[in-house]
Amino acid sequence: MSAPDSTEQPLLVVIDPVARRVDGESVRIAKDVLCGGAVAKICFPEGPQDVERALARRGRRRPVVIGDDRALLRVVQLLHQRRDLPEVPVSLVPVGALPAVSLARALGVPLGTVAASRAVLDGAERRLDALVDDAGGMVLGGLWIPGPGGGLNPPPDPQPKPVATAELNGSPVAPVMAATDGIADVADVTEAAAESGSGDHQSWWSPAARTARSALTLLTGPAARHQLPSCTRLRVEADGVLLVDLDEPVARVGVRAVDGQAEVTVHAYATTDAPVSALAERVSVSGPSFHYRADNVLTGPVRTRTWSAREGAWGLVLPRG
Repeated sequence: MSAPDSTEQPLLVVIDPVARRVDGESVRIAKDVLCGGAVAKICFPEGPQDVERALARRGRRRPVVIGDDRALLRVVQLLHQRRDLPEVPVSLVPVGALPAVSLARALGVPLGTVAASRAVLDGAERRLDALVDDAGGMVLGGLWIPGPGGGLNPPPDPQPKPVATAELNGSPVAPVMAATDGIADVADVTEAAAESGSGDHQSWWSPAARTARSALTLLTGPAARHQLPSCTRLRVEADGVLLVDLDEPVARVGVRAVDGQAEVTVHAYATTDAPVSALAERVSVSGPSFHYRADNVLTGPVRTRTWSAREGAWGLVLPRG
């Protein structure tokens, strides 16, 4: 982890137009704090093309996003397309209500305006894993593909249970915890914060725990429960090893980056059997046209998609400690 020096590295502050409309006062506070602590150029884009031009002309300025998850994803995607992402840490001051900032919360960014602005100035860069798909997109938290009816969350177990494993390259994969264990309590935390309007972090979530739970927060928030077009039959492969074929209906497929690898979990449809999970460098899903929700953004329909894990794919400035 390297600490960006805000006294030597000026900032490019990109203020999302949605944030200006939703909460202009928080935007003003964030701008005042950032400008008071560093040399900053303020950008008021009206659309994606303005953001792209600002990033192309940023020079040595470190990008700071004031906005919600979609604003962050837009900047990260543009930096990825420009091949600047490995060298350029990104900062975020979340503006908006849950679940619009659920990704920020899961990644460990303070939801309070002043706290997040101070983290931009005094925080440290943390390298985070991501998934990169074959269409050039990036997934920062996690993704899931619903089965019939959009998929339902199973009841949480008091103790995480290991799931069935698959063999990759001739060797069995070590059991991993089911991606749905503890899923309801994460959703409850998110919903409770949304109802109370609180932007504070749960102090018991360490940075490591936040990373491990980042996908789960996104996959179980209020937006994740919206009905999605169903897909019942998919072919799922992990590093070329077949996990499920088209003749086996699925209830849900989840993929997230874990320790530099892609963890895929397949829940069979209409069965109580434990889900099948595997760790791989690459996960491919194909079949009839299907939709998927990545970082709470609905994508599709597509007929095939491959996600590759990238360890330390991007840097996010977070509070120290």
